[in-house]
Amino acid sequence: MKTTFEEAYAIFNRPFFKLLKIAHDIHAQNFDEQTVQISDIISVKTGGCSEDCAYCAQSARNGAKAPKQPMLDLETVVNAAKKAKEIGASRFCMSASGRCISSEEEFDKICETIKAVKALGLETCVTLGFLTETQVKKLKEAGLDYYNHNIDSSREFYKNVATTRTIDDRLKTIELVQNAGINACAGGIVGMGETNEDRVKMLVLLANLCPPPRCVPINKLVKIPGTKVDDSNPIDDFDFVRLIATARVLMPKSYVKIAAGRNTLSEPTQALCIFAGANALFSGEKLLTVDNMKEGSDKRFFDKLGIKIERPNLD
Repeated sequence: MKTTFEEAYAIFNRPFFKLLKIAHDIHAQNFDEQTVQISDIISVKTGGCSEDCAYCAQSARNGAKAPKQPMLDLETVVNAAKKAKEIGASRFCMSASGRCISSEEEFDKICETIKAVKALGLETCVTLGFLTETQVKKLKEAGLDYYNHNIDSSREFYKNVATTRTIDDRLKTIELVQNAGINACAGGIVGMGETNEDRVKMLVLLANLCPPPRCVPINKLVKIPGTKVDDSNPIDDFDFVRLIATARVLMPKSYVKIAAGRNTLSEPTQALCIFAGANALFSGEKLLTVDNMKEGSDKRFFDKLGIKIERPNLD
């Protein structure tokens, strides 16, 4: 039975502590409440993207102009994956800038990289834009665990995010990946000028996928000079926690991930998010073009909460 916006918005607006208790209880029924999954990410190809995503420094249409970097070689990516494993990451994510990977040679290179990273005992995730059925088959054969393809925001707000694609384009790619038996990693970005209603509508879209994404990253906008999004009304920390809790209630068996912008949240706010059902985090000092957590800060944070780090499941 599909979730309606009215039902989800009522959940979001429950009294704060009641909402957290409901979300925490649901989380404890489906996961170890004292364990988080850690991911690290690398940009394997940077800049020069033809898409006009308003938030992105890698768009050639924005004024941020991230340095353009061709596809990284296999050794560089594998060495980065080894370092990610050393900090406790169980999943290594590889992102390539662009609407899609049009070069067959580049795509095959990514597939070889997936195999090499998996050989280290890490789960693998890639984000490569739109895919063809042939490419999805290759990713499946390479052993890819997760494909990241965020829907960014609500259907109504999407026109403020990008005009070179539609939210339905994004949803079709997610469906293609899931039909191939690859886990979907799909979430969005908050703090772009959207309302709480938009944020909840985004969660409803995700929750009503069949199945819901296995991993749901919630990115808090990191405003980059030259990009076009409006951050004049950044998301309130309590609303951010509410969003995490609502995601947990709507998608009880999904990993709910605090992604970009985590370094702008205080430790108490992050702790509330974990209590409310967030059980996946991006660690590492860099998230593509923006800063993330300082070295050693996560270990100290986890020690304060008695948090354990999840080991990869490669069955």
